[in-house]
Amino acid sequence: MRKWLFLVVFFLIVGGIFYYVTFGYYSDGTRVGSLVKLSRKGYVFKTYEGQLMVGGMSDGTGTFNSTTWDFSVDDDNEAVVNALNESQRTGQRVALHYEEKFFTLPWNGDTKYFVISVELIPTQLHQQMPPQPQVQRAPVPVDTAKAI
Repeated sequence: MRKWLFLVVFFLIVGGIFYYVTFGYYSDGTRVGSLVKLSRKGYVFKTYEGQLMVGGMSDGTGTFNSTTWDFSVDDDNEAVVNALNESQRTGQRVALHYEEKFFTLPWNGDTKYFVISVELIPTQLHQQMPPQPQVQRAPVPVDTAKAI
């Protein structure tokens, strides 16, 4: 009887660890950039795979550098996929909120980074700036006697 109880507890612990490693994550964050590519991939388990162009100024030299960041999106997350497609059509920058998984597993996609939500960042053309009030100054009288 003790042997069976020990075996059941052992399998519960191993199953819990496997569940946590498969569906859990150990890091989350946000990356901002321009979407380069989004494609649906997979032989059996379909996921969306994308690349984000993350750029900025380098320290000290003043040169512009850019890197690409690969990410995955779950096939069932239609809101994220629609927002990414909208970003590609309009050329808007995006802020991607992601979770980093422990391992790359075949049913999770090609990367450890899974995007869970997207925020479209409006460009200058899409923003409407409030009109600036125009200040008119009163003319300053000039004393001609002192000017000569």
